[in-house]
Amino acid sequence: MATRHDASSNTLSWKTVQTKAVHANGVNFVYRELGTPGSVPVVFLHHFAAVLDDWDPRIIDGIAEHHHVIAFDNRGVGATDSAVPADLEQMGRDAAAFIRALGHHTVDLLGFSLGGAVAQMIALHNPTLVRRIVLAGTGPRGAGGVDQMGKIVGLAYLKAALARKDARHFLFFPRTDEGKSAAEDYFARLAERSVDRDKRISMQARIAQLKAIVGGGKATPDDLARIAQPVFVANGDNDLMVASDHSADLARRIPNSKLTIYPRSGHGGIFQYHRDFVPAVLDFLADGGSTPVPTPSASATGDQP
Repeated sequence: MATRHDASSNTLSWKTVQTKAVHANGVNFVYRELGTPGSVPVVFLHHFAAVLDDWDPRIIDGIAEHHHVIAFDNRGVGATDSAVPADLEQMGRDAAAFIRALGHHTVDLLGFSLGGAVAQMIALHNPTLVRRIVLAGTGPRGAGGVDQMGKIVGLAYLKAALARKDARHFLFFPRTDEGKSAAEDYFARLAERSVDRDKRISMQARIAQLKAIVGGGKATPDDLARIAQPVFVANGDNDLMVASDHSADLARRIPNSKLTIYPRSGHGGIFQYHRDFVPAVLDFLADGGSTPVPTPSASATGDQP
């Protein structure tokens, strides 16, 4: 039986929202929620080595103005207890257990990077739980090159150590003047929350997540035609972590999907272009709304067959 430790969700911003916990399947899941409960909630699924404080406040706050938003630490991540499984399917099962522990039977999903892979697992194995899906900076299981993630991440961490910067400066943003400026703005936004910060990611979590990503890259491809929900796929045009072509392939293989590629950007394209991304997501999630429309800053958009 799941038990929920709750409090008012009537908060104003991601910077001040209260951290809560809910118990399910032997795990105390830590989460935060914004917006007005009652509508279909948007559940955020995060990237490799990320905790709650790594969500861009502009994206969370922007979507929470119109939707009930829930972000959480999956099993073994941040302040959530237990250990991270090295398996995408188990991550998906844990996420579904968390959602149901909060009493939700229908949700929208927004998955970024590793979170996008987990969102695919939820949709494939719990199709009635999901209404609409946003997949950003991610690709399908079995995508070539994803199994090289260890080398990509290792090199970025080396560069980061030498530069005394967060590795995401090198993994998420191009090393151009525009990209460097976007990175500085992104990290300034992440630092806005000064109280009740999340627990840092553990080494066990990092290693297990990396194993899950590499295993996903080597896995047999999923039949993504089984995903019948509307899907919005987004990425930058030069993603070093998940090749932008993989996002395009993902959109081609999902029947009811739309692809937006943001120019002069990388894995963190949705953060660099948050002013475009948030309105596109809101339009996509709106009941009876259209699929995402091309934004003025998008270099390539198009309907998928």
